[in-house]
Amino acid sequence: MIALITGATSGIGKCTAELFAKNGYDIIITGRREERLEEVKKNIEANFKVKVLSLCFDIRKQNEVEKAIASLPSDFKNIDVLVNNAGLAAGLSAIQDGNIDHWERMIDTNIKGLLYITKCVCKTMIENKKGHIINVGSIAGKEAYANGNVYCGTKHAVDALNKGMRIDLLPHNIKVSAVNPGMVETEFSIVRFDGDESRAKKVYDGFQPLKPEDVAETIYWMASRPSHVNINDVIIMPAAQANSTTVKRNN
Repeated sequence: MIALITGATSGIGKCTAELFAKNGYDIIITGRREERLEEVKKNIEANFKVKVLSLCFDIRKQNEVEKAIASLPSDFKNIDVLVNNAGLAAGLSAIQDGNIDHWERMIDTNIKGLLYITKCVCKTMIENKKGHIINVGSIAGKEAYANGNVYCGTKHAVDALNKGMRIDLLPHNIKVSAVNPGMVETEFSIVRFDGDESRAKKVYDGFQPLKPEDVAETIYWMASRPSHVNINDVIIMPAAQANSTTVKRNN
């Protein structure tokens, strides 16, 4: 069995790659940070008796995605599970004050990147008449919140694409699922706030957010259901978070 996880250099992607490896999957990890990718690869190989292939490319660039997937050696071509984890939030501002560069980064990564990799990988899944695509969405794809406009828009797109993929790939015996987390303490907020770690830390003050391992466990649970079962959609939240904006903090 082979699992491909995008955005695997940290957080949810890294934990997902490790968990699939622990359960005997050979792993393909992708990301833009080559040094981090190699570190994850070495760690998985050292701890689990599986094969690991790292692919360093920018998922926003269609030609790089196509070249990377075309380069897969024969023993890695037949991907069983694709985890579309690569994604980001950039900025937090009202629509009228939005930074166009932030918008394009989110749209290019969260929507177009997901589409590019899915199109490439699902061709072989269709030929093999089996496979599972798991899309990492967000609670931001289920509701909107102040100053989250474009990020929420991209994750709403993931929600719609997940439903569309489920319909389109049904005749080919390919499962499609989505996991939509609330607040998870990863590099997410650091990226959103352009590296401002102190501001990012305040997002999680006073309550226990999800850990990336919590989301990884849910992704693996989806992938490990019996062949006649498909988990279409899951929302996973910290116990202290009711929706995008309602959080019980202790301070």
